[in-house]
Amino acid sequence: MTAVLLGITFVSSAVVGLVNMITVEPIAQAQQAAKEAALKEVLPEFDQTSKEDMLIDELTTTVYTASKEGVVSGYAVETLSKNGFGGEVRLMVGFTTDGRIYNINVLQQAETPGLGTKMTEEGNNLITSVKGFNPAEKKLVDGRLAVRKDGGDVDALTAATISSRAYVDAVNRAWTACKNAVRGADPIPATGATPADAVVANDTAKEPVAQEGEKNE
Repeated sequence: MTAVLLGITFVSSAVVGLVNMITVEPIAQAQQAAKEAALKEVLPEFDQTSKEDMLIDELTTTVYTASKEGVVSGYAVETLSKNGFGGEVRLMVGFTTDGRIYNINVLQQAETPGLGTKMTEEGNNLITSVKGFNPAEKKLVDGRLAVRKDGGDVDALTAATISSRAYVDAVNRAWTACKNAVRGADPIPATGATPADAVVANDTAKEPVAQEGEKNE
């Protein structure tokens, strides 16, 4: 009986290992393809990039310096925040050579459908509040972008304040990383807006749960 159980365990482990081997490479390839597509979306025209990794608030960010015919055309930062309503929010934020936000692509998010997920929609409140602007020209709170509820001038998504704060947090981290890589600015804590309230653990209701006690859409 013991031999049978050991045999079953061995076969099960082998199957799991085989499945992992089969799926890891395609997942990695898909993630790389998504990053390459995001770079094209958030940067002015370019023909090559170089990249530099750095730690901002103990989180790894990657700065891509884009160039065309040997001349720098823009910068893109793969950035993230761990303060989303559903967990990690990961963005690719593009900057022009004069520091304006060229475009933003959401690489990863697990926010509430119909609420926080609207950060992925074209022309949403968050991106229209920052796209085309140099963050330094915005209404900053302690030197950082912030949603209106926290004293800034970034319009939050309706009934999704926590998700919006996480998005802004990630953008602030990208701005910091870009300045560090390109302008040699001293690192600053990139906490985004005023620290978000505790994330609600149970986000499994059939109807989207409003954040911060706001009404559902």
